[in-house]
Amino acid sequence: MTRDKELHHESIIEAATAEFLEYGFTDASMRRIASAAGMSASGLYKHFAGKEEMFAALVEPAYQGLMDLFRQEADNQRRSVVNGDLSQWETGRDAKLAMAYIYDHLDAFRLLVCKSQGTKYEGFLHELAVLEEETTLSFMEMLKQQGMKLSAFRMKELHLLTTANINAVFQTVEHDFTREEAMHYADTLDRFFSKAWQEFFGY
Repeated sequence: MTRDKELHHESIIEAATAEFLEYGFTDASMRRIASAAGMSASGLYKHFAGKEEMFAALVEPAYQGLMDLFRQEADNQRRSVVNGDLSQWETGRDAKLAMAYIYDHLDAFRLLVCKSQGTKYEGFLHELAVLEEETTLSFMEMLKQQGMKLSAFRMKELHLLTTANINAVFQTVEHDFTREEAMHYADTLDRFFSKAWQEFFGY
């Protein structure tokens, strides 16, 4: 990419972020984005085929990064269980890790949480909840294989509680918490849910 094209691309990203944050995906205008970026609409389409591609460029890296973080933390927990170390489960740190990442990419998550209706990303909180549910079930199965007795639970309840856990983290984005407020809240969530999950599973 030439330097001029790079500068144009940066201007487009800045203008598109502002447009989507103000109007959401559905009501965002490619013409307004082009105007804010100082170019024609036809010039804009040389960079992005349409709003969908443009929105994806703004959120996909942060989205995939968070998914990778969840999977990495799940792998860490599995290794800890194999080694007989349950400290990560007992103390909890998932919310703090996720929150730090979210606030490192805050505009992207504002778009994902508040402005993604009409895109393939509008169900991303559900996708995270499903991933977290699968991870939790895998973790519980490993504990059982090691001889730990766990309380019986209903899958529907597990699904709802996992969804509530995920949604709770992203409330900070919806309610415009500062980073400091969000990290304090994340610590509260970790302490709250670590005890709640232990109670739920009878661990």
